[in-house]
Amino acid sequence: MTEERRQRLSAAKRHPARPRGGRPTREDSEQLRDQLLEVATDLFLSQGYGATSIEAVASRARVSKRTFYSRFSDKPALLRAVVQRMIDGLRPPADVPLLSGKELEEILRNLARLILQAALSPKALALHRLMVAESQRFPDVAAAVAKVGGRQEAVTLIARLLQEHAQTRAPGTGLDAARAGFAAEQFLQMVVSVPQMRALGLGQAMTLEELERWATQSVAFFVGGLGALAGAGDRRAAPGAACQEHGILR
Repeated sequence: MTEERRQRLSAAKRHPARPRGGRPTREDSEQLRDQLLEVATDLFLSQGYGATSIEAVASRARVSKRTFYSRFSDKPALLRAVVQRMIDGLRPPADVPLLSGKELEEILRNLARLILQAALSPKALALHRLMVAESQRFPDVAAAVAKVGGRQEAVTLIARLLQEHAQTRAPGTGLDAARAGFAAEQFLQMVVSVPQMRALGLGQAMTLEELERWATQSVAFFVGGLGALAGAGDRRAAPGAACQEHGILR
């Protein structure tokens, strides 16, 4: 064997040629999926769900329709994946606890800040606009948001917290699952609805200082009325006191 031949063989072992054809690696598949989702997200949010075709997604991602359908069965499946990816991106980092604090009011204030940060982010607002604009003509949009939007997860988390708090405060007279779920829904509505509406253009968007005050006062109002819902007699007079303390009632 000549020296030249030896050198070529040695180089081939150090840098083996990438096989042509065959099945893509797992990493390649994940990158392609992310690429399709990134393109679809941009098109859905800029052009709308109805105006975005599978052909447009495949073309901009520079893949064939056959490659697209090997990842997603249809456009609704693509939309669900897009929404799931967006929701996952809005979650706090893994090292940030959803529930932190000692007293219920402190825990809810911290949670309200996290919720507002996610709900008022540009992508969350764009997703909300998409749902409002297109859900009547395309029920798939509302269905996708309802299925993976995270609201039920938040309701379950808050309801469990409220039940545990009520049981600790007055053993045997706590919130049942139905009332805890109702209270959790009301909490989310109180915290998010007005700031989100104003961020969408229906009024002037709140400043960071106003959002902080909104979160604090909403939690105070909510905690003040929570005892009455739980049926705890020692909390029935609390709503007015809690509101006065935080400047809601003068």
